Amino acid sequence: MTDQDILARLEETLLSRRGADPSTSYTAKLFAKGPDSILKKIGEESAELIMAAKDGVAGNIVYESADLIYHIMVLLTFCDLSIEDVLQELRRR
Repeated sequence: MTDQDILARLEETLLSRRGADPSTSYTAKLFAKGPDSILKKIGEESAELIMAAKDGVAGNIVYESADLIYHIMVLLTFCDLSIEDVLQELRRR
């Protein structure tokens, strides 16, 4: 499985959770609570990544990076955007 396959699979899962029952899925709960809740989680995960980076423990940096990427992808899905939109912007740069 390639990196893009992993991101595409995550994106498919996120899309499937958009209309799901919030009591059955953490992601569905985030979608139901709306953008303020999603943005709050991005802020929290960003702060946790900063703290992990300051501590310099590689495993913690990777773990917190994954959490942040996940929540960014939740936001993208909520906004009807995709990881491909971000990748296109990175290619453009």
